[in-house]
Amino acid sequence: MIEDTMTLLSLLGRIMRYFLLRPETLFLLCISLALWSYFFHTDEVKTIVKSSRDAVKMVKGKVAEMMQNERFGGLDVLDAEFSKTWDLKSNNVAVYSIQGRRDHMEDRFEVLTDIVNKSHPSIFGIFDGHGGEAAADFAKAHLPEALRQQLLTYEREKERDKEKDKEKDDKKERTGLSYPSILEQQILNLDREMLEKLADTYNEAGTTCLVALLSDKELTVANVGDSRGVLCDKNGNAVPLSHDHKPYQLKERKRIKKAGGFISFNGSWRVQGILAMSRSLGDYPLKNLNVVVPDPDIISFDLNKLQPEFMILASDGLWDTFSNEEAVRFIRERLDEPHFGAKSIVLQSFYRGCPDNITVMVVKFKGKATEQ
Repeated sequence: MIEDTMTLLSLLGRIMRYFLLRPETLFLLCISLALWSYFFHTDEVKTIVKSSRDAVKMVKGKVAEMMQNERFGGLDVLDAEFSKTWDLKSNNVAVYSIQGRRDHMEDRFEVLTDIVNKSHPSIFGIFDGHGGEAAADFAKAHLPEALRQQLLTYEREKERDKEKDKEKDDKKERTGLSYPSILEQQILNLDREMLEKLADTYNEAGTTCLVALLSDKELTVANVGDSRGVLCDKNGNAVPLSHDHKPYQLKERKRIKKAGGFISFNGSWRVQGILAMSRSLGDYPLKNLNVVVPDPDIISFDLNKLQPEFMILASDGLWDTFSNEEAVRFIRERLDEPHFGAKSIVLQSFYRGCPDNITVMVVKFKGKATEQ
């Protein structure tokens, strides 16, 4: 009798295993229960199904709307998803800046123009922070204003020289002042002040520094780090305004090694396995080791020779998804937009998958700019 019972249980177990517990059987059972509940019982099930259908229709509608809009004007609906979105439009300059996929917004920018005395050069700055916002905030708050004061002093001295019938070149030779020397002096001064302030609170933040001085005939660009500038000349060609400071570059690698440091690959080449750029402002622990330096590269450009249409200054978020040439072509086709194409290229970079903060500044030059 016991043996018969065991045989029966064994048979039932086999039936369960080979028929009732088969995936297709369970699937059909679930479908049957769902249909039975839907047609004969719970209103809640009907509500859930209807809501799901409505949600799918809504998403399809939004996707179709976005696909139809080639210039991303329809993406305004998504701006609310960017925790920090900043923009600026004033005369010949426009900026668009988003937090993007990062947890914090560490990009900063500044524009200082003197519309009363147009002989004074305009100042444009991009500061891409890392390790916190403190360094970028400090650079934005202090560097443009320090440059403005120094440039005002420089311009006054030149005016006094004219009154004394002295040549400008004689003055430059005697004092050593020029736009490049002013930029270098103020950037290095800023780094010293920043290190003193941040080291006191053990704040290890740092920032890039990309600054352009624009006068009627000359453009002077200083760069520390991997923010980048590019210019569109009269023929539509991309002219680099700066060169990134990366640890893998031969010159930078030799300098780091000479200082006793090293570079290693951790997603990208990094100084001491930490910093993805070889020059910056701030970063006091790495500055103490002398493996990261604040020295800017400075380049001047003759505007009469280049006759440029516009320039782009941007944090490295843009350059993760755009080459210089591609960015120039993209903006050139959109200069008639409210932000001179800056907003469009930022959103395009985001939807190409850029994981970083993205800040883009577009400056139109004389002849292409809006009259002030």
